[in-house]
Amino acid sequence: MCYKAWSAFSADPDYCKKLPKKVTTGLLYQGHNKSAIPLVSLSQDDGEIDGILSDMPQYEHLEFLDCCNGLVLCKYRSSYTSPGICRFVVCNPATREWRILPDTHAGTDSRRDATILAFDPSWSPHFYVFNFNQHYHSPMSKLEIFSSDGSMWLVDDKWDSYVSVCWRSHIFLDGVLYAETTGQDVLVFGALGSMSNGKLPYHQIIEKPSDTFYVGTFTHGCFGKSLGNLHYAMPDVSGHSIVIWTLDEYAHDPGTWYVKCHISMTDAFGRDDFVYYDNGGDGGDSHWFWNCDYWILALDLERDLVFLSDQKTNKVLSYNISTGELKEIRDHFERFQYHVYVPCYSKLPAQESSV
Repeated sequence: MCYKAWSAFSADPDYCKKLPKKVTTGLLYQGHNKSAIPLVSLSQDDGEIDGILSDMPQYEHLEFLDCCNGLVLCKYRSSYTSPGICRFVVCNPATREWRILPDTHAGTDSRRDATILAFDPSWSPHFYVFNFNQHYHSPMSKLEIFSSDGSMWLVDDKWDSYVSVCWRSHIFLDGVLYAETTGQDVLVFGALGSMSNGKLPYHQIIEKPSDTFYVGTFTHGCFGKSLGNLHYAMPDVSGHSIVIWTLDEYAHDPGTWYVKCHISMTDAFGRDDFVYYDNGGDGGDSHWFWNCDYWILALDLERDLVFLSDQKTNKVLSYNISTGELKEIRDHFERFQYHVYVPCYSKLPAQESSV
């Protein structure tokens, strides 16, 4: 019902005049005050575009959660919904469509959640939402998975509480979701099509590249994809380069990675003093806590781009691997979650009439 109503409403020419005139490739984020959800365009001519989601119902109450292949996932803040209710909405800024998902019952006790959107129009017209519910003082967690094919949530109420993904990097590739855990592992979900028959998708855990274990204790890496291959990026211990690994799909061990390339940060920044050590504020060994002057925000290997934050200049940058061009795309960096947004003009799947 919501889908049909919005289709008619968004076709109103007077209303369309009020909407953003264009949607472009860039980085989506939301400030700590949970206000606007701007798009940082990759084109310096466009700058920062406000309000690409402002056509959403009750936009001012939205909390930005995730973005995947042109779709955006948000949640209505608890101050807007009833206590204990968790209400998600998936929208497509390019087609100006949205879809409110059936409510889930979040509960009111102490908890930490991570919610992931999975969508790939080249694989399926349907999208999936993974909502990990983990309680601070309980050994048991819950995983809820929504499929637009059937418009329903499936629940695994015996999810292992030690497998936590939090806000870390994830990617959806060829119908498989890869999510980095808070440990040194990658959580892998496959067979999502089985949800149409009421079956939970299978999952397994593989290790990240072993060379990332030390640096990964202090910073986070980033997934990427190119030519159907899964990649993982992390600075080396010196910070002089970013190492790109590729998952070997043909290896006997499902967690086998090999080095694809090194991206020189010395060439990118024109300096080599990236890493410094301190005691981490705990009074320990002053040469123990690893720090790096740049962070990897996102990886877009299909466009040969790495998105970085430079702590020395407080800027958000894009680095073109092919041309060696380092370009400023935002002159003020804050520790938000940045997500690569690429417009998708596929329409959202029709909502089941039973919902």
